[in-house]
Amino acid sequence: MNQTLKQDIETLVRLQEIESEIYRLQSVIQKVEKEKIVLTARLKEFETALSAYRLELAEIQQKCDDAEQEIRTVDDRIIKSNETLRMVKTNKEYQVLLREVDDNKKRKDALENQLLEFYDQKETAEIRVRESEQQFLQLAEQIKSEQAEIDKKTVDDRELLEESLAQQKKIGQDLDPSLMTRFRKISRMNQGQAVAQVRNESCMGCFMNVPPQLCIEVQRGNQLISCPQCSRILYHVNDDPMSGE
Repeated sequence: MNQTLKQDIETLVRLQEIESEIYRLQSVIQKVEKEKIVLTARLKEFETALSAYRLELAEIQQKCDDAEQEIRTVDDRIIKSNETLRMVKTNKEYQVLLREVDDNKKRKDALENQLLEFYDQKETAEIRVRESEQQFLQLAEQIKSEQAEIDKKTVDDRELLEESLAQQKKIGQDLDPSLMTRFRKISRMNQGQAVAQVRNESCMGCFMNVPPQLCIEVQRGNQLISCPQCSRILYHVNDDPMSGE
């Protein structure tokens, strides 16, 4: 058996094992990251609701300010009209100003009633904002704690992933570039599985029959043989412990 070829196949098998482990670890970590994203989205949703409550409170406050300003304006009109009443000389002018004062007083009463409603709305909105702010802080702390716990569970997986990636890189540098290119091409075709064992004249990658002559060539190990069905690089494991191979 060609020892160089044997070493290459062993290296490819090892590389495939490492890449399978990388895929598994990345899947675990990705799942965890999705859990963190869900938690973050939950907090963001609450924050959006809180922003809406704050905006509502600001709008009510503006209504209060506008109503208070208009009441002051109407008050000024009433004062000026009353001052003018003392200076009019005709009954007609007096009656006009009197109606004007009466209208302004009615307007002021209406504004004050409206302002009382705004104050009630403002009080309700302030309570809602305060409670929501408190709940938001509690939720933020809870989510921070949950995300930290999630990260803690994957510390070992992240360290193992770094080690596996380093091993993958080293093996990739040591292998012949053309062989590495072939491995990558077959791996993309077969969901990350580029190497497969031959057992009982079957490819363990696609589980299709391998012609007997090809099985013999795989056992001899003098050249790289690909599965006729799935194109995976085939290798043979000698189950005979007495064999020198």
